[in-house]
Amino acid sequence: MRLLIHFLLIASFGVALAQEASTPFDLRVGVTKLGDRFQVIASYEVPITVCEAFSFITDYEGIKNLPGVVDSKVLSRTGNKVRVARLLEERILFIPFEMRSELQYVEVPNKALFFEQLSGDTKYYKGSWRLLPEKNSTVFKYDAQVEPSSLVPSVVIEYFIKNVVHRQFESMAEMASLKKSVPSKSCK
Repeated sequence: MRLLIHFLLIASFGVALAQEASTPFDLRVGVTKLGDRFQVIASYEVPITVCEAFSFITDYEGIKNLPGVVDSKVLSRTGNKVRVARLLEERILFIPFEMRSELQYVEVPNKALFFEQLSGDTKYYKGSWRLLPEKNSTVFKYDAQVEPSSLVPSVVIEYFIKNVVHRQFESMAEMASLKKSVPSKSCK
């Protein structure tokens, strides 16, 4: 069960069944089962510049304000590669579950962010964020594959993904929209 929860939280930086919601950010989240893995695809649009969007997704320690994220710490930075340790927690039926992971990010300024789990509580976690400029906004596109280290049936995993991941991406979109009021120093 612990590993199931880890999978769900990692998908937040986080979908067969598409789940779309009408939000001010045009949030779309879908989960597809591919063998033992799940493909998580999400997108949302925020009225900020691509530079502000890139600053947001590369604020590895600032994501501690997202629901479920207990700690996120940069371990090292070499060129465009960043290693991050993350501690996540979720409650299921009032029982807290903690999950740890170490991720490596590869930054492509103002365009994309690629990530891969180096160690942690899932068998596999790898994906990307892509930033697409629109007229007065930026579209965030997330695409990842996750393979949980769990014996929990996939139907249960899908249920939790749909209910937890959507909330996570909605929180991210709301936080990203605040970047407009507090622009990054690197975007001036």
